[in-house]
Amino acid sequence: MSVDAGSEQVRLRRLLDVGRALTSELDQRVVLELVLETARQLTGARYAALGVLDEQRGELARFMTAGVDEETRRRIGELPRGRGVLGVLIEHQQPLRLADVSEHPSSYGFPAGHPVMRSFLGVPVLIHGQVWGNLYLTEKAGGQFTDADEEVTVILAQWAAIAIENARLYELSERRREASERASRGLRVSRDVAVAVGGEVAVDRVLELIAKRGRALVDARSLLIWLREGEQLVVAASAGHAARDALGARSPIAGTVSGQVLESRRPKRIADLSPHRGPLGEQLGIAGAESALIVPMLHRGEAAGVLVAFDGGADGKGFSDDDEQLLQTFAVSAATAVALAQSVQADRLRGAVAAADAERRRWARELHDETLQGLGALRVLLSGTLRHDGLPHTRESVRQAVAHVEREIENLRAIIAELRPASLDELGLRAALESLLERHRDRGQFSIESELSIPTPKERDARLDPGLESTVYRLVQEALNNVAKHAGATTVRARVRESVGDVEIEVQDDGAGFDAHAVSRGFGLAGMRERTSLAGGELSITSGERGTLVKASLPISTGPQAASVQ
Repeated sequence: MSVDAGSEQVRLRRLLDVGRALTSELDQRVVLELVLETARQLTGARYAALGVLDEQRGELARFMTAGVDEETRRRIGELPRGRGVLGVLIEHQQPLRLADVSEHPSSYGFPAGHPVMRSFLGVPVLIHGQVWGNLYLTEKAGGQFTDADEEVTVILAQWAAIAIENARLYELSERRREASERASRGLRVSRDVAVAVGGEVAVDRVLELIAKRGRALVDARSLLIWLREGEQLVVAASAGHAARDALGARSPIAGTVSGQVLESRRPKRIADLSPHRGPLGEQLGIAGAESALIVPMLHRGEAAGVLVAFDGGADGKGFSDDDEQLLQTFAVSAATAVALAQSVQADRLRGAVAAADAERRRWARELHDETLQGLGALRVLLSGTLRHDGLPHTRESVRQAVAHVEREIENLRAIIAELRPASLDELGLRAALESLLERHRDRGQFSIESELSIPTPKERDARLDPGLESTVYRLVQEALNNVAKHAGATTVRARVRESVGDVEIEVQDDGAGFDAHAVSRGFGLAGMRERTSLAGGELSITSGERGTLVKASLPISTGPQAASVQ
C-alpha cells in the first residue's frame, strides 16, 4: 500500500468519525466549530470559514472563522457580506477551486490587515436543496487544493448540512416544548388561582394568595400588588422579601413608572434599577432590588392596579420575555379574582349599611309613634292638673314636670332627626340639609355659612336616587358632628352643589385640626369612606393647624349600586 493510499484511508476514517460525531451533536454552534476544524485538518488549509446566508439568501448574515487569532480578526475589521469571490458561490452554488483567489475576475482584493490568502476552495452547504451557507478554505499547506480535497470538503459539507438540520429541528422542538410547558404552567397557575380564591371572599386573603402565586410563577424574590384608589396607587399585598412597611404605601399615578404601566395598560421590564435605585425604588415600593417587571391588572378593559415583581430567575438578575407573558396572563386572572372579592365585600357592606339605615327608620318610627305620643299625653294630663286649684307645692312640682317633659320631647325630636330625618323622605335632600344646618346653628357652638345649590323636588323632573340623597346627607351630618365634638371651631362653611353628573360636598372649619392618617380607622371617618366608596365617589380629608376640609364628589347614577345604598 502506498503512502498516499494510506493517507487517504486515514482521512476517510477521520471523515467517517467526524460524520458520526456531527450527526449526534445537537448544539448548532458546536456543529459549526467542529466542521471548520475538521475541514482544516482533512485538507491542510491554514484558514477556514463558514458563511451563513440571510433569509433572502442574498448575502451573508453570519460569518465564523477558524485559524484566525483575535488580534488578526480585530485588524480585519468588518466581516465580509458575500461580495466578490464569495458572492460567486452564493450565485452559482457549485464548488469553486482557485490556485490564486486574487486572480479571479470577481476578486475585490483584501482589506488592510487581512492575512495573505492565495489558494482557495469553496463549497456550498445545501439543506433540502436550498443553499444554507458556504464553507471556505484558504492557504493549503504545500500548494494548491486537490480533487481529493474538494471531494472530502463536499462530503463534509453534506455531513454538516445533515447535522445542522438535526440541530435546527432539535432547537425548534425544544422551543416548542418550552412553549408548551410555559402554556401548561400558565394554565396550572390560572387553575390554582381559580381554585384558591374560589372559596375565598375576603379581599385581604385573595390578595395574599395572588401575591404568593404570582411571585412563585416568575420565581421573583418579591412581589407587590398596587391597587388603584382615585388618583393614587396603594400597596394592598406583598410576598417574598418585600418589606412589610410597603403595605399601605401610597404613590401618585401621574409621573410614576407604575402609573405609566397602569395608564398605558402595557407591561414594562426594567433590567437594571441601579442607575435610579433611590427614587424609582421608592416609587415601586421596595429598595435594594436589581430588576423589576411591572404588569397591569386588567378587568373588563379597566386597569384596577399593577403587579410589580422584583429580581426574577434563580440568580435574581432579571426577567425574560416568557416571564413577562406569564405574569401578564396571570394578572388578568388576578384582577378578576380581586374584582369578584371586592364585589362580594361591597355587597356585604352595602347590605350592612342598608340594614343599619332600615333599623334607624324603625327606631325613628317607634319613637315618634309611641314614645313621643306617650309623653305628649302626659304633658296634656299634667297641664290639665295645673288648671285646678291645689296646694302650692303641687302646682310647682307639676310645672317642673311639664318643663322636663317638654325638654325630653325636644331631645327625642333631635334623636329622631339624627336617626332618619322625616324631611329627607318627605321633602327631599335640600330641606333635610337646611334642617340639619339650622339645628347646629341653634346649638350655638359655631356659626355656619352655607351654600346649597340643590334643586327641590318641585324644581326637577325626578328626585335624586334615595341612596345618593342618604349618602350626601350622612356625609354632611358626620362632618358637622365631628366639628361639634372635636374641632373647637368658631366658623364652619358648608357647601353642597349639584352639577352635571355629580354632587359636590365641602365642609370646612377653622378648628384645631387633626392627623387624618392617624385616625383614619375611626368609626366616623371609616363610615364616611365606606359610604363614598359604595356610591362610586371620591372622598378627601385634609387637616392642619388652620382647620379641616372634607371634600367629596358623588356621581349621579340610577344604577343598582347607588340605588341599593339606603
